[in-house]
Amino acid sequence: MILGMSSLAGLPLLRPGVRRLRASSYDPAGGNSDWWEFEPGQARDIATLAGPGCIKHIWMTMWSDDKFTFRKVLLRMFWDGESTPSVETPIGDFFGMGHSMSRNFVSLPLQMSPENGRSFNCWFPMPFQSGARIEVVNEASKKLNFYFYVDYEAYPAGTNLDEYGRFHAQWRRVNPTPGWADPRQRWEDDHDKMRAAWRTPNITGENNYVILDAEGRGHYVGCHLDIDCFSRQANDWYGEGDDMIFVDGAPWPGLHGTGTEDYFNTAFCPKQEYSAPYHGVILYQGTDDWPWRGKNTLYRYHIEDPIFFEQSIKVTIEHGHANKLTNDYASTAYWYQAEPHKPFPPMLPTAERLPRMGFADE
Repeated sequence: MILGMSSLAGLPLLRPGVRRLRASSYDPAGGNSDWWEFEPGQARDIATLAGPGCIKHIWMTMWSDDKFTFRKVLLRMFWDGESTPSVETPIGDFFGMGHSMSRNFVSLPLQMSPENGRSFNCWFPMPFQSGARIEVVNEASKKLNFYFYVDYEAYPAGTNLDEYGRFHAQWRRVNPTPGWADPRQRWEDDHDKMRAAWRTPNITGENNYVILDAEGRGHYVGCHLDIDCFSRQANDWYGEGDDMIFVDGAPWPGLHGTGTEDYFNTAFCPKQEYSAPYHGVILYQGTDDWPWRGKNTLYRYHIEDPIFFEQSIKVTIEHGHANKLTNDYASTAYWYQAEPHKPFPPMLPTAERLPRMGFADE
């Protein structure tokens, strides 16, 4: 019970010896210069905490003249003296929205708030035994003015947090996905080819887009998926791509879904934005003429229903039925596990993290 309970029902619980502390960008001179400045290329630790403890809330906002700040600035977190990060993502993606964009939305663990999502909040608990370190790296071309709170609990000496997994977050991107559909073919114009495409099987998941590939013992708690349909012709409706989650090396997924929109808890080709505690569509750029045009962001957080693994987990999703579509896919996965964790794939260089601009058919 040392970490407490987050619901209203848990508020009366007395927790002797627990202290609430904060690392922040406040002005130690007593003025109002309440931000840290990062020069281009500069990395700084914004929090170095001694354990045992648990980060309970992170708030950040920032200002830079670089148009793609949210994809160029990196956020990294290290637990208990580890040498490689357990969290490594572009900073905007960490807080639930991709494409180097901000967006007003409310979920239970992550929020961006008015105006236009310039305030970022994270409520995922992040326990640590001996220490925690949070690093921000400014890979943008302009100076970064950075404001932050890291609110955490410090526990009495001797508190053992070994039964708690360490928080992890990882960003991935495949641009473009290797679709097999003919980019010159409009499927709705040739019903025979469309029916044949629907009958094409995917019985291994081999070419699925990979959201997470982790080893060890832990539980997956969700993701957001950022899809850019940049070409009208072969990149029509992405939602027939099934989610397939392989646990502990099973050759066939123990969790097999019925379509991308279904995994993200919507249905029937959603054409509107919506946010809820555990799922949402927080970016939709389609038009009446081209319903699946442009950038989309969907999220699904497994707060009430985490997916447990004892040896490994591989979270995948098809890019269109049987991986037929050639789109731009990126994602951020969130999970808890016992250390050590599997090394992350190398972070893409800044040029390969930038969002697409425009459309192939315009």
